Amino acid sequence: MRLQQLELLVTLAEQGSLRAAAEVLNITQPALSKSLRRLEEEFGAALVQRSAKGVRLTQVGELLAARAVTVIREVARAHEDVSSHLGNTTGRVTVGLSPAVAVLFSPGAVARFRRRWPHARVCIRDVLYPQALHQLRRGDLDFVLGPVPATGVGADLLCQVLFHSQEVIGARRGHPLAKVRKLKNLSDASWILVGPARGPGDPQHLHLEERGMPPPKVPLECESFFSLLSLMPTQDVIGIMPRSFLTRHGRRAGLVSLPIEDPLPITTIYAVSRSDAPLSLPAQDLLEAFMQEAREVVNSQLK
Repeated sequence: MRLQQLELLVTLAEQGSLRAAAEVLNITQPALSKSLRRLEEEFGAALVQRSAKGVRLTQVGELLAARAVTVIREVARAHEDVSSHLGNTTGRVTVGLSPAVAVLFSPGAVARFRRRWPHARVCIRDVLYPQALHQLRRGDLDFVLGPVPATGVGADLLCQVLFHSQEVIGARRGHPLAKVRKLKNLSDASWILVGPARGPGDPQHLHLEERGMPPPKVPLECESFFSLLSLMPTQDVIGIMPRSFLTRHGRRAGLVSLPIEDPLPITTIYAVSRSDAPLSLPAQDLLEAFMQEAREVVNSQLK
């Protein structure tokens, strides 16, 4: 089995036809068919099913293609690591960031990284954690920075704490509820949800019903804190956000923290990577840059 045969199978899955796959791979269709036939003979099973509409992978083909994607990516990362070891500062890192991490840490972390890797490419994807973990397992992301489900992530992923985030409730300056001190007095509030449902930015996270309050009204939802900064100053809504975010960015947009005396959640943000795929050297350095940036933000809050 050769790497080119695995690339052929993955390309077939993506293109759905022998002709299109041959064009992408820049080989003739007979050569593609011959290579595919040899791969099927090696595994003793049909890998594709042909029809008038094209080709699709069989169940065995799908199993092999899933492994092939990992093999192809790992070979590419091996080339990058050797190149980096020889002094080359190129490479590519793809990272998935939660809304809070993207706005708080990415500017400083990327600046640190680019001083070490001036010719590397950083691809930042804004992702919410249920989809982020799926993309990580699939190999589309090198690592993810964000919260994880309360049920955990499984033995196939490695987690390390990035930082602990104290949540606050914010509102526009002058909001009728801006001086409220008790959660029970927020029964009539309209909320904005930031990030995924049941995530740190969801008011359900506060378990208001356990205090005898009605379910929170959520007329607005957004996936990024940049959207929150544009919406909250003009709307009579309140929202949950990291204290560090409100301090560094929210106040300039006219947001204030409600002086809530009841305990509010602390969210743990993790760095998550695959346990079966060591990070490339550029990815390791980018992760360390995010860790350093998080430590600086935490230390600044303690001063």
